[in-house]
Amino acid sequence: MDRLDSLRAFIVAVDHGSLSAAARALSRSPASVTRAIASVEQRLGTTLLRRTTRSLRLTEAGERYLVVARRVLADLDDAEKFAGAAAAQPQGLLTVTAPTSFGSLHVRPLVDEYLAANPRVRARLLLLDRVVSVVEEGIDVAVRIGHLADSALMATTVGSVRRVVVASPAYLARHGRPTSAAALAEHRCVVCTAVTPNDTWTFGARREGERGKQVRVTPVLSVNLPEAAIGATKNGVGVTCVVSYQVAESVRSGALVVLLAELEPPPVPVHLVYPATSARTAKVRAFVELATPRLRATLAEKTGRPRAR
Repeated sequence: MDRLDSLRAFIVAVDHGSLSAAARALSRSPASVTRAIASVEQRLGTTLLRRTTRSLRLTEAGERYLVVARRVLADLDDAEKFAGAAAAQPQGLLTVTAPTSFGSLHVRPLVDEYLAANPRVRARLLLLDRVVSVVEEGIDVAVRIGHLADSALMATTVGSVRRVVVASPAYLARHGRPTSAAALAEHRCVVCTAVTPNDTWTFGARREGERGKQVRVTPVLSVNLPEAAIGATKNGVGVTCVVSYQVAESVRSGALVVLLAELEPPPVPVHLVYPATSARTAKVRAFVELATPRLRATLAEKTGRPRAR
C-alpha cells in the first residue's frame, strides 16, 4: 500500500504542477508528498522529477515511469470497481458441487432457477460422489451430506436425510417381510455400492440405550448407481438400502415399501458450505438465499418418515 500511495503522490504532483498543489489535492503536507516521491526515486535508483520552487519537470525516466504508473493505478481502479459491482450485483462464474444423485434431483433445478433470475451469472455444476476440496478446487458453494469436519468454511444447515431399506410389494408377497435386521441375511438383496460400498448395512437401536448393529448381506445384484438399484428393486429383484430422498416418490406412490423403519440409523445432516470470502460476493449470497428455503422444503417433504404399510 505504501508503494501505491507513493505512486499516486507522484501522479498527482505531475498533474497539479507542484508539490504544494499536490499536497492540497491529497489533503497531506508538502513534506509528506516530497517523501513519497523521494521513496519512489530511491527504490528505482533514478530521478523522476526536477524540482524548482515554483514548478516540477519530468526527467526522461520520469516520463516513461509516468505512463506505467498511470496504467497501474487505472488497472487498480478498474479492479476495485469490478469487485464493488460483484459485491452488489450477481455476476461472473458460480461453481457449485453436490453428490451425483442429490445434485441431479434437487440442485440442478435450483441452478436453472438461479440462472433465470441472474442473467449476468454463468454456472458450473459439478456432480461428484467424493468430498471436494472447496478452496483448492475453486468451489463457490458445495452441498455436503454428512457431518462436517471442523474447518474455516461457513455452513448453512438445510435439512437431513435417512438411510432406508425398501422393497416392492410384489417381492414381499413372494418372499415375506423381514422382521429384523438379521433376517436380511435370508433375503435377496440389491446392493448400491455408492451407498453401502462394502455390502454392510447399518441399523440403529430398537430401544433407547441399546446399541445399533451392522448386518453384512449377500447381494444377488450389486450396482454402482442408486437409480439402477431402485429400478431393480421396483422390478422385484430384491431388497435394497438407499437414501430417503432417492425413493421418496416411489414410496409415496406405493411402488416401494419402507422396511424396518424402527431400526433406521440417525438422520444425516445436509449443509450448504462455502468459503467466508465467497459469502461476501453477491453471486454466492443470491444462490444461498435461493437454495436454502427450497432445499429445506424439499428435504422436509421427501425425507419425512412415511407411514408404515
